Amino acid sequence: MIKKIIPCLDIFEGRVVKGVNFINLADAGDPVENAKAYCGAGADELAFLDITATTEGRKTVLDLVEKVARVVTVPFTVGGGIRTAKDFGDTLNAGADKVLINTSAVKNPDLINELKDKYGSERVVIAIDFRRNADSSGWDVYINGGTASANLDAVAWAREACARGAGTILPTSMDYDGTKDGYDIEATRAIKQAVNVPVIASGGAGCMEDFYKALTEGQSDAALAASLFHFREIDIMELKRYLAGRGVEVKI
Repeated sequence: MIKKIIPCLDIFEGRVVKGVNFINLADAGDPVENAKAYCGAGADELAFLDITATTEGRKTVLDLVEKVARVVTVPFTVGGGIRTAKDFGDTLNAGADKVLINTSAVKNPDLINELKDKYGSERVVIAIDFRRNADSSGWDVYINGGTASANLDAVAWAREACARGAGTILPTSMDYDGTKDGYDIEATRAIKQAVNVPVIASGGAGCMEDFYKALTEGQSDAALAASLFHFREIDIMELKRYLAGRGVEVKI
């Protein structure tokens, strides 16, 4: 099975940003220019996350989604502030191929069933922001941009989300996010083994070997990263050639 590499555009006030552990945001450029560059650099898909839409109680910036959609040539996933089926549909109409939801799905799990029935599971991506719990026995789900515990187990929630119709799971380790210490391999693998849909590893990539471990030991179907690509620390095609050289099937 071909594994995918996915750059992520975290959007704050109309700019691409990147932080550490979901805080301390640094500017990383213009979303449209970044999107265009990634499509030309070999990205398999692109993610666009309006990271403060939920906490600010507003919808995703659809005008910016439309601008990015005009230049992308790969599947394009958009998330942030999606509360209802109408929000979901509006985001697809703005040019998204898939739409990501997190907080709204946790608060109203039936929304996943509604979206699957109306738009098809292949368009429904469930994001799971998580931290390892206090006794290290598992991982807890966080919502509202990582600011509040949902009192849910991440693996159990991934399983339920898929049963309700999610087509992809995007688990992001808040402990590892932006640290460049590598993905949370154990958590990614546990979630992948619990579901029968693609899982995208996210949070913590620091070098090419981290991608390799996520796609092999972590059993993920794709690996997402932000700052490494935004600040040109890793070239996507060089990464793919490295992965191919180690026996990982990628599109070059």
